[in-house]
Amino acid sequence: MQRREFLLATNAAMSAHLLSACAEGPGALATDRWGVQQGYPDGWGPPGQPPRWEAYPEYRVGNFSGGFERMFRHNVTRAGRDVSSLTAANAADGIGAAAYVRSWPVTGLLIARDGEIWFEHYGFARHAEMRLTSWSMAKSVTSLLFGIALDRGVVRALDDTPQMYAPPLAGTLHGRIPMRHLLNMSSGAEVDHVRDPVRIDVPALLGRAESRATGTDIERVVRGWHAVREAPGARFNYNELCPLTIGMVIRHATGGSLAQFAEERLWRPMGAEGDATWLTDSLGREYNCAGFAARLRDWARLGQLIAQRGRMAGRQVVSADWIDACLSWGAQDRQVAHGSARPDTGYKNFFWHPRADGRWPTMNGAHGQRLVVDMTSRTVMVQTAVAAEGPWSRDFYALFDRATRA
Repeated sequence: MQRREFLLATNAAMSAHLLSACAEGPGALATDRWGVQQGYPDGWGPPGQPPRWEAYPEYRVGNFSGGFERMFRHNVTRAGRDVSSLTAANAADGIGAAAYVRSWPVTGLLIARDGEIWFEHYGFARHAEMRLTSWSMAKSVTSLLFGIALDRGVVRALDDTPQMYAPPLAGTLHGRIPMRHLLNMSSGAEVDHVRDPVRIDVPALLGRAESRATGTDIERVVRGWHAVREAPGARFNYNELCPLTIGMVIRHATGGSLAQFAEERLWRPMGAEGDATWLTDSLGREYNCAGFAARLRDWARLGQLIAQRGRMAGRQVVSADWIDACLSWGAQDRQVAHGSARPDTGYKNFFWHPRADGRWPTMNGAHGQRLVVDMTSRTVMVQTAVAAEGPWSRDFYALFDRATRA
């Protein structure tokens, strides 16, 4: 498939697609699973039910596109006046993107290359000015911020320990773990991603059911974790404590919030068009493992920044060295290489790698949030969604593969 074939249609064709592609997900109107008939409510859940932040499907559309900001304290990362170019092309759907968004409960899908949008879709009555939450894609944003801190000498070395920068971590388990292993989810701590949310999410962000989002303290959770499974660097073990520790390092090393550091060193230099938000604990500390939200086009700009090896709008926002480090594995990273982290996946510095050559760095979040970059063609595809059941991931990567060859 040639690129010109992808870009043949007129604006009218794209408009027709957008009108026809507003399906709310399979069976949505019949069952109102996603809250269509309720106007996409947001909040902690139906009256009389236990307050939860993701368990009620009919609340996900509203919560994932702004509702969380009304439920939690949050910090704002503000956009500047200079917006980097990201323009819509007259794009024909020659790769099946329209069929894809009709098949899965997608709130947003955008495909771009070199500052040119090839496909842009919003479902469930969402629109381009809405901030869409990322879940664990926030970990990869944290990686970019860490790379900038390293570039600027705020953090001196990957093998330094967090307690060298964050005094509250002195003498603690996570204070002693080299940051290289925290970035690779290889801390050695005894923690289970499925078992331990009640020990992490609840005291760090959610709060108890009777007083949601109050009395929460991220640093207290990280400081208080003592259980050890093995030596750092021995094995990949995905968990929230690793990025939360790195977030502490950045805050203490820079003397401010992650939101402020991101605004000054990432968001404005990158040329974001809209403000972003970070969910925080009750003390205003960012829950940086899952709490970042931004416009779909700004998510695409983050992908473009990676595709261009850290350069955007004529400036080097994050060093090419850091981007390259996120794409490759050395002797101390063998436990997270492709096939070692998981049978069909690699991991590095809070990025996933579905390809063994590191060519497709991926931000991955719960419920179908995903951003993938092809470093060869510089193609970017970002998706936000409300569910990940079924073989959507297979279809997502197949669609992206076709886009990279267009």
